[in-house]
Amino acid sequence: MATYLDFEHKIKFIQEDIISAQVRHDPGAVEELTKKLDKEVAKIYKNLSDFQKLQLARHLDRPYALDYINLIMRDKYEIHGDRHFRDDAAILCYMGYIGDEKVMVIGEQKGRGTANKLKRNFGMPHPEGYRKALRAAKLAEKFGIPILMLVDTPGAYPGIGAEERNQSEAIARNLLEFAELDTPTVSVVIGEGGSGGALAIGVADKFAMMRYSIFSVISPEGCAAILWNDPKKVETATNALKITSADLKELNLIDDIINEPLIGAHREKEKAAEALKEYFLDTLKELKTMTTQERMDARYAKLIAPGEFKEAGDEPESTSLLDSIKILKPKSDS
Repeated sequence: MATYLDFEHKIKFIQEDIISAQVRHDPGAVEELTKKLDKEVAKIYKNLSDFQKLQLARHLDRPYALDYINLIMRDKYEIHGDRHFRDDAAILCYMGYIGDEKVMVIGEQKGRGTANKLKRNFGMPHPEGYRKALRAAKLAEKFGIPILMLVDTPGAYPGIGAEERNQSEAIARNLLEFAELDTPTVSVVIGEGGSGGALAIGVADKFAMMRYSIFSVISPEGCAAILWNDPKKVETATNALKITSADLKELNLIDDIINEPLIGAHREKEKAAEALKEYFLDTLKELKTMTTQERMDARYAKLIAPGEFKEAGDEPESTSLLDSIKILKPKSDS
């Protein structure tokens, strides 16, 4: 049964009327109601607030990584385990075909229903999950297979066990290794991109977001708790954090926005999957026109670009943060 958000109630009533008209075999009413639905969708979804986009990114019916994998991949085979500790079900690794391209898909999976959510740890990977992702990425690199990463997590798991098994080191290692991978890589935020848990599979030649996905260093709830100690400030925090795809594109922190259906991927999963597939294949085609050195240089330039600043009185041209770092040498004993 479909789940509707507060601002979707008018859409719910119109869709119920369409179903009733179909049952009555009244094509005229169906046509009229469909036009009414299109107008209502355009009215609502073209004027969404950042908080409403956050709700869409977390929608219970929104496609998860496994949904996209099943919709766009064929002849797929799942890779399990990190060969150090165990298999983390919060990270999926599949080798197979998207179109005519042999690919490796690495995704974060939240799970539906109590049993599945527990199995997938609510989409919060452990260190062994990130090490499994790195093992799959290295396997793809060995055979020159391009990689598609699907980001969807509230964040890396912060439990004691995860810390004991070096959660921060596992994430840092992925940042380093994925930056150096000698194979084309594309990463897409399909729902919720939370902090280092998202970054661990977010370093790529191309980094994109689905239209209604979000990406942030901290959840709006966490931000509201820290800054105001008030859970009612979540909407204020959402607006301040600039976490939507449009915000991040404007700040040049992502490369592209994938136009999932206007009514949302949760309503039209097949169309959303087709948009993702088309983006990946087109991007891969573009990356293959570049030499390895050109691709690596472009990746490096993109990774060091954020973090520019200028001081009061400086020329308008900003200075790169890396260029401004001075190594302080200790004074000699003499």
